[in-house]
Amino acid sequence: MDIHEHQAKALLADFGVPVPDGGLAFSPEQAVYHARRLGLPVVVKAQVHAGGRGAAGGVKFCRTEAEVAALATGLLGKRLVTKQTDAQGKPVHRVWVEAATNIAQELYLGLVLDRKSERIMIVASREGGIEIEDLAEQRPEALLRMVIDPAVGLTDFGSRELAFGLGLKGAQVAQMGQVLRGCYRAFRDRDAIMVEINPLVITGAGDLVALDAKMSFDTNALFRRPEVAALRDPGQEDPREDAAAEHGLSYVGLDGDIGCIINGAGLAMASMDMIQLAGGKPANFLDIGGGASPERVVAAFRTVLADGNVSVVLVNIFAGINRCDWVAKGVVQAYRELGLTLPVVVRLAGTNVEEGRAIIASSGLPLISADTLAEAAAAAVRARPRMAA
Repeated sequence: MDIHEHQAKALLADFGVPVPDGGLAFSPEQAVYHARRLGLPVVVKAQVHAGGRGAAGGVKFCRTEAEVAALATGLLGKRLVTKQTDAQGKPVHRVWVEAATNIAQELYLGLVLDRKSERIMIVASREGGIEIEDLAEQRPEALLRMVIDPAVGLTDFGSRELAFGLGLKGAQVAQMGQVLRGCYRAFRDRDAIMVEINPLVITGAGDLVALDAKMSFDTNALFRRPEVAALRDPGQEDPREDAAAEHGLSYVGLDGDIGCIINGAGLAMASMDMIQLAGGKPANFLDIGGGASPERVVAAFRTVLADGNVSVVLVNIFAGINRCDWVAKGVVQAYRELGLTLPVVVRLAGTNVEEGRAIIASSGLPLISADTLAEAAAAAVRARPRMAA
């Protein structure tokens, strides 16, 4: 789960990370009020769950109240398209008005869950303000990395070593230790999977300030972090993903036209690759999970069909915990209950596969059966209407 910049800053500030003063505005009038309270000039930032806001016009320096009002009017109620969003962009329902900072240098600081080492990893660089992915690809030597041993935690020695690596001196070394400890504690104590400050700036006075902040959290841990769950903004999420989650489904929308209903993340990824190999494009990732009842299969169909671009549905089930006969009953029920007219390709394997195939065959419905993943993907591509192919 992602949160907004202003929420991440407030959370990090609770752990001692220095952040600029600012105010949240839901209207141009509120934005002007905060600008007047903070004192001009200010920076107005669109609050969306996506990076690249500055290049898309979502972050601007304003010298007058008229500029603040005009920018807030132009952002609020609109959709901001950045290189990290799809063509539809993200809706802007709030802006953050922040006191302008005298920037002498920009640094990068990020904490991520490194799955290879199974540890929290700190990534830092003297070159902040740019996309870390680009820097990692073009100049990997510019990145400093430090893995934190959970049995020891973040040590003062490690913090100083990282600060020296960033070229910090004097009081800045101690300040960096404070920032690192705050980020680490926020990461650990709030079940985060990512904390990013980009840029972490050195001001003209020589102080460290988190000028931007992003945080992502482990959705599976939200049950024990109600204070984090309360920060969720459903308006920034795909409504189909929310609907799917209510039924225990894992769904991610894509830009293709072949809807996928599959059990198991690995099989889902393999199925999407096979669809691409066959010349098609998947419309989504959807994992129905284990123990899929006919009702859950129907819910999966509803979720997939909520995407108007879907022209054919591929059901690919390798049953272990699942049972092929349950899934087959769900497919037949969905076809009849939802009044489907588009092609549906069904590939079943595993537990009770013969019973499942018999249900499909005896349904009297124009369902397309396949024995292997490759056959199913090819059949789905062939079944698309000509105009979608």
